Amino acid sequence: MGNLFNEVKRQMQAKNCCSDIFTFVDSSALISKLNLWKERDKAITAGYERLNNEVLPKVSKDPEARIGAKSSKKFWYGFKKHVAVDMQSGMITKVAVTQANVTDSDGAKHILPKSGSVAGDKGYVAAIRTILQRGLHPMIIKRNNMKDKNIDLDRWITKLRFPYERIFSKQNNRVRYKGVVKNQGAEFLYAVAFNFRRLLVLNPA
Repeated sequence: MGNLFNEVKRQMQAKNCCSDIFTFVDSSALISKLNLWKERDKAITAGYERLNNEVLPKVSKDPEARIGAKSSKKFWYGFKKHVAVDMQSGMITKVAVTQANVTDSDGAKHILPKSGSVAGDKGYVAAIRTILQRGLHPMIIKRNNMKDKNIDLDRWITKLRFPYERIFSKQNNRVRYKGVVKNQGAEFLYAVAFNFRRLLVLNPA
């Protein structure tokens, strides 16, 4: 599936349909289950005091699924999808599936482009060093408590990012498969289909 995705990307780049000049990066939740009552009961029976990411592999049917968090109030059980989007065409150029508790900054290393600029939200602040080490230009929104925060620049970056966030809003975030590998394959296929649909918009002929 990865080879198929990469070959489609190569052919589209050869036709100048997408590039690695400005890249938008973001992540989204992939939900395996809406509740963990069975896992909680198994954990209690086994003598564990709480259900967390250390206990889950011992009581869950999917030993690779984890609990992830977008904020202090938003949690989910499953995986996380990291995506890179070409800001010129709106096509997906890279996609990686990790366990849900992998941070955006750690997941970024799987989807960074080979060249150009990288635009991301505050979750990618810790990845700025990695971005610079790869010879890329970071366009990352800074946290409010950072001394070098530039409000006007961050507003400009936010406006640039906004059109590409719809890519995540339209996809079903429920997964069908167990494990990282199978869900990675599914996301490769989704990205291929998305890019072909996008190509019809850019070049109807």
